[in-house]
Amino acid sequence: MNTVWAAVAAATAFVWLGMVLAISFLEAPLKFRAPGVTLRIGLGIGRLVFRALNRVEAALAGVLVLAVAAGGLPAPVVVPTGLVVGLLLVQLGVVRPALNRRSDRVLAGEDGPRSRAHLVYVACESVKVLLLPVLGIAALSL
Repeated sequence: MNTVWAAVAAATAFVWLGMVLAISFLEAPLKFRAPGVTLRIGLGIGRLVFRALNRVEAALAGVLVLAVAAGGLPAPVVVPTGLVVGLLLVQLGVVRPALNRRSDRVLAGEDGPRSRAHLVYVACESVKVLLLPVLGIAALSL
């Protein structure tokens, strides 16, 4: 086990945590409260912001996997890493495409039922917010 890679894993987990908290739990709900922000404008902004967030998350996941593999880190770090990366893959591969289809319809002016995919995305984000500090603390403890 390499303590430098453990420190990289911890730092990556905490940076990732901060980004998810700031974007998903602060920016996303607040933008709809700003004066003049309609649902269509908010969705347009949200798509841009979450596309950028997800790209950064993918990069952070790559760094995290590299740190865990290169550092030979133990199970208390490997397990939450696998779970957090798995959640991100579900979000990117399953949930985001469903959200994009729904936002495409709304942005095109169509009306329809609310998507449950949003609730799944929020649930994934919530679990990541629980797992990332566990991962970071476990890596710092090495």
